[in-house]
Amino acid sequence: MKKSVMMLALLASGLSNIAHADEAAMKATFSKIGLENAEVSASPVKGLKAVTTPQGVIYVSEDGKYVLQGPLYDVSGERPVNLSNQALITKLNALQNEMIVYKAAKEQRVITVFTDITCGYCHRLHQQLKGYNDLGITVRYLAFPRAGLDSPTEKQMQSIWNTGNRNKALDEAMRGEEVSPIAKTADSKVDISKHFELGQQLGVTGTPAVILEDGTLVPGYQPPAAMAAMLGIKA
Repeated sequence: MKKSVMMLALLASGLSNIAHADEAAMKATFSKIGLENAEVSASPVKGLKAVTTPQGVIYVSEDGKYVLQGPLYDVSGERPVNLSNQALITKLNALQNEMIVYKAAKEQRVITVFTDITCGYCHRLHQQLKGYNDLGITVRYLAFPRAGLDSPTEKQMQSIWNTGNRNKALDEAMRGEEVSPIAKTADSKVDISKHFELGQQLGVTGTPAVILEDGTLVPGYQPPAAMAAMLGIKA
């Protein structure tokens, strides 16, 4: 919380002197306050720019005077849509080749799950994969070691994501079988720190965390029937 408040204070002080700020000016200001990786893009709201930071998406007024932090929702449809996370879906799908996928034979919907092999509810979700698949739900996994990067769990999950048969390795880990951690090397095809960082941007704080195709974050375990109902699938 303190980190977020400090980030907002820095942004407010850095942006207050920008008149009619354009993207180049914003990026220059972000650089001054230590947000080297901030990405500026258009937002659905006139007068606001969407800014992707390591902590997630925030919104800045075009004159640089105002900063909004928190999810932006579109409530014009049948259910609210998290537009802040929707802006990150492109990044999510760019990791498709790194996901461990359990595809439904008659796919109707796709969910992406940030998981941790030491999480009890992640185990429960994994045990019911057939139930999700039978209802037409494809499950895609990304790694989110709750203990953080450089933890023993992170090293084990790094090993799983870099084995020749990721699905088999994940199945074994979810059954509680021992995982032999391997050190991350330059030859590692997958760096799960990217998964973890994207999860943080999407607002993931625990596991399992489910991202729907529209960017909506569903925290916590949902059994197959409840997930199908949430997705509009008739069981």
